[in-house]
Amino acid sequence: MDFKGSEPVVGPRSEDALPETATAAVKVVVVGGFGVGKTTLVGSVSEIRPLTTEETMTQAGVGVDDTVGVERKSATTVAMDFGRISLNDELVLYLFGTPGQQRFWFLWNGLFDGALGAVVLVDTRRLEVSFDVIGRLEERGVPFLVAINSFPDAPRHPIEELRTALDLPASVPIVQCDARDRASSRDALIALMRYLHSLAASREVS
Repeated sequence: MDFKGSEPVVGPRSEDALPETATAAVKVVVVGGFGVGKTTLVGSVSEIRPLTTEETMTQAGVGVDDTVGVERKSATTVAMDFGRISLNDELVLYLFGTPGQQRFWFLWNGLFDGALGAVVLVDTRRLEVSFDVIGRLEERGVPFLVAINSFPDAPRHPIEELRTALDLPASVPIVQCDARDRASSRDALIALMRYLHSLAASREVS
């Protein structure tokens, strides 16, 4: 730490440095409806101090934001979340979490530039908030995986029942995930990478 006048100048933390063995970096977007756990997932799995843009919810959002089922939520992402995780010595993922409310969806355009794939977080208590999110990904042609966030009071449904409810083709993976748990969140990201690898391999064969 250096000092200029009375203001400390803090350099990058050693734990934030990119591993020297890293040879490949992939941009992944974490999407989902309002309050499904995107900020939680990025924060739990990131090996660096995550960047968040959460702001306190105010009366200005009443009647605009759909808070049904998440009435206790007091903060919301207004731009993006950002984190990083090394899946192995060579592969690094840069994670960008999107805002959930539709009034902030115009920010998606920049966040999706250069993204290889996406994780769609889903809350089974409010499946309807995922419909438009999935539709936008399909319109953009972005490969994605669906991760069912394990909220304690969320109903459990068979995977194929959820696939039908979300109108997903058989090729789209659906996994269980606890966004609060680093290992569980990491497993979801690994599943996405395997899916993207299989898509790339099938294109090469065809």
